[in-house]
Amino acid sequence: MANVESFATGPMWAGFILFVLTMLALDLFVFGGRKAHRVAIKEALAWVTAWVCLAFAFAGLLWWYLNDTQGAEVAQRKTLEFIAGYLIEQSLSVDNMFVFVMIFGFFAVPPELQRRVLLYGVLGAIVMRAGMILAGVWLVSEFAWVLYVFGAFLVITGIKMLIFAEAEPDLEKNPLLRWLRVHLRITPGFHGESFFVRQNGILWATPMFLVLVLIEVSDVVFAVDSIPAIFAVTTDPFIVFTSNIFAIMGLRALYFLLADMAERFHLLKYGLSLVLVFIGGKMLAAPWFHVPIQWSLSIVASIILISVVASLTWSMPKAVATGEEA
Repeated sequence: MANVESFATGPMWAGFILFVLTMLALDLFVFGGRKAHRVAIKEALAWVTAWVCLAFAFAGLLWWYLNDTQGAEVAQRKTLEFIAGYLIEQSLSVDNMFVFVMIFGFFAVPPELQRRVLLYGVLGAIVMRAGMILAGVWLVSEFAWVLYVFGAFLVITGIKMLIFAEAEPDLEKNPLLRWLRVHLRITPGFHGESFFVRQNGILWATPMFLVLVLIEVSDVVFAVDSIPAIFAVTTDPFIVFTSNIFAIMGLRALYFLLADMAERFHLLKYGLSLVLVFIGGKMLAAPWFHVPIQWSLSIVASIILISVVASLTWSMPKAVATGEEA
């Protein structure tokens, strides 16, 4: 049986959940969430910066609280666990961005309608991930060997991602989408941000509803990879939950910041697959070799940084060539 004890108290859990609900309410009712508009690069950058700063501010508060209550050693270890978990979850969630680009492109969703559907996507992702995290924590607490299953799964998934990194999914053949089209009345065009409309007394789904369903399903698929990955860093439920939520909350802004440049990061998928292989290997090797949290953090950060820099460097000649041909 694995140790899944947490330092977090009931008020800490309640305070963090209240913080998340407050931020979502501000986004929805104060910062233009109820008004359809195209998210500008400046606005997206401001939100990305805000969420990164909030995540590290949370890490600072975590260290301050634990240093005062449990000592410097525990404070350093738990803070590094949060930062490593946040980096892993944020990195793996970037893969969602490529899927969002594909889904919005397939349905030709106007830019001004994308913000609202992603907001509802975030809400659904929080609820689903909370349930999956609780299930994962229970499994780890009851069956310690599940961590090795997680490790093997991550290694296999990472290798599969390496092999099929360049493969482009065909949404037209997606079985869920085909089922929805057969069983639902779907309007031929969008009706603003509405997911359903009533025409002549009959309820119709709009293409926006199909977009939302596919986005929610894609998050479940990615959560199956990312949630086991963080158990390589920590089994503390509070760290697992908070790092996941911070990554999810910042993903929407990151999408609007980088969506137009998604093709420039063509090597990032290889980096993410290597991260999965490393994390899975770390979990499998745990009985014989312990990788310190500092090493894990450094290795994951290095892999992501190298893949981003390599993507930008190797894509420059193509961009220059394209510009010269034009």
